Amino acid sequence: MPLLGLGLHVLIALFFAIHAMRSGQQMYWLFVLFSFPLLGSIVYFLVIYLPNSRLDHGARRVVAAAAKSLDPTRELRDAHAAFDYTPTAQNQMRLASALLESGHALEAARNYAACLKGPFASDLEIRLGAARSYYACERFNEAITHLEFIRKTNADFRAEQVSLLLAQALGGAGRKPEACAEFESTVARFGSFESRAEYAIWAGTSGDTPTAARLRVELERTMQHWNRHTRELNRPLLHRLSAAVEVTKR
Repeated sequence: MPLLGLGLHVLIALFFAIHAMRSGQQMYWLFVLFSFPLLGSIVYFLVIYLPNSRLDHGARRVVAAAAKSLDPTRELRDAHAAFDYTPTAQNQMRLASALLESGHALEAARNYAACLKGPFASDLEIRLGAARSYYACERFNEAITHLEFIRKTNADFRAEQVSLLLAQALGGAGRKPEACAEFESTVARFGSFESRAEYAIWAGTSGDTPTAARLRVELERTMQHWNRHTRELNRPLLHRLSAAVEVTKR
């Protein structure tokens, strides 16, 4: 029986190793997976596989929101404690992520920048975290640099998220034609409610009233089929969308 269990762990690790190679992950994941098959597989599943899976985005948000509502600062406290006790690159990555999710974008950006020095300089997860942090700090050009690096390295890595964030960063940097083109490309390629809503928000706040109005009609058409639960999940986005609509009416 123990041999059977060990074999299953190895098979799972092998599955994730194949996924790591096909999705262009860093090679150290192979070392982690085969050195610690069970623990490595769990970490890979949570850090890499799950965020890139087809699992309903809303379901992931529900789980995350539920955990956060029970103890909003727990992950940040735990991440700080782990890094203080063992200041490894992995613990600093965790701390940077926790800082970003807690609204400490500037401090998160500093930690991500530190993580990108040395062997993790090409890690795309860290690059994306850094881009998100710099965008939240309104340091748009630095966010754009990281996003362009990701796209150049692996065009399929978190493609919609990267494209949408790049469009927003270009808009924040005042590069309106490029931002418009990137938003259009994102909507045409993915067609998600989030991409169209973010495009409408940007169009409304940047003075492109016709585009904002057109997208608003499309979004209203989609929302007619929503149930109460879906509306609640998207409440923050809808609130921002309504605020953008008010801007266009002024």
